[in-house]
Amino acid sequence: MAIQPTVSVDFTPTRARNAANPYLALAERIRQEGLLRRRYGYYWSMLAAVPLVYAACVVGFIFIGDTWWQLFTAVVFAIVFTQTAFLGHDAAHRQIFKSGRWNDWVSVVIGDLFIGMSYGWWQNKHTRHHANPNRVGEDPDIELPVIAFTPEQAAAHRNPVSRWLIAHQGWLFFPILLLEGVSLHLSGFKRVLSRGRVERRWAELGLLATRFLLYLSVVFLVLSPDKAAVFLAIQLGLFGFYMGMSFAPNHKGMPLLEAGRKMDFLHHQAMMSRNIRGSRLIDIAMGGLNFQIEHHLFPSMARPHLRKSAAIISEFCRAHDVPYTETRLGESYGIVLRYINRVGLGAKDPFECPLLAQRAAIGR
Repeated sequence: MAIQPTVSVDFTPTRARNAANPYLALAERIRQEGLLRRRYGYYWSMLAAVPLVYAACVVGFIFIGDTWWQLFTAVVFAIVFTQTAFLGHDAAHRQIFKSGRWNDWVSVVIGDLFIGMSYGWWQNKHTRHHANPNRVGEDPDIELPVIAFTPEQAAAHRNPVSRWLIAHQGWLFFPILLLEGVSLHLSGFKRVLSRGRVERRWAELGLLATRFLLYLSVVFLVLSPDKAAVFLAIQLGLFGFYMGMSFAPNHKGMPLLEAGRKMDFLHHQAMMSRNIRGSRLIDIAMGGLNFQIEHHLFPSMARPHLRKSAAIISEFCRAHDVPYTETRLGESYGIVLRYINRVGLGAKDPFECPLLAQRAAIGR
């Protein structure tokens, strides 16, 4: 697979350009189907389950005691933390309540107290991503210090060690994800301790401090120092790995939009996103992130509605010649790895973009 291009042409088909606004028609169809309504029963059940599951995990951890079997418990904690993060993601997108204030505070409590990740930091980063997915210079998810997503980013690394790491980033991608958990925690503390105005600074700082004080106290009171260190390394590593594996397939390896290039909302969000095809088990494992196109087109749509909306949106996109990409999970990882590997190796060969080929076929 060759390097994905930055989009520098107007992919919008003639039929879509002539329509007043196809996205409005799609939104009306989704609204008529009732797919934008709240799912209070689903989310109240999830919210009630979080403290109960955490309590059960802590009781089980104390009951098992100072033994190396706790390394399996670390895996359970990593899964529970990640699944809780998915719930916080839903709240941050206003999927749970009509009130923005309620959603914000649920996100703060879930993110800072139960996960140990600053909601304010994540909200700022994730909002910019949703506004400009895969837009060079504006999407923070493709502006990372350890991974290059464009040949220009790869060429900017001049230090010999940095150049070697970038050249081997395809092989290092999954191991790097093991550090993501530590990065998420540190980024949160860095944000709340930074200078200048920080919204909810003291609330977030208090919740973050409470979370880590309680969590680390339980771990080191129950486990000997050597077991505690290994336990935390496994839990943090797998938490970051699980988070990264859930978010990475969604946009990486999709076309990039050059800075300043205009594109209508429907095409921008659909073309830069990738869905993961699979069963409802995939829905649970990825927290609904496998329906990335639907999520980007309707960020406040409740997670239980995503699967049904996908059938409507994919049909609508085909009818309006809007690219709609979906793959299997394993295939998506292969696409991501091949792409970043070629970027890291500095591949310069031209890329025949299937979207451009589709546009040319429409024009004939």
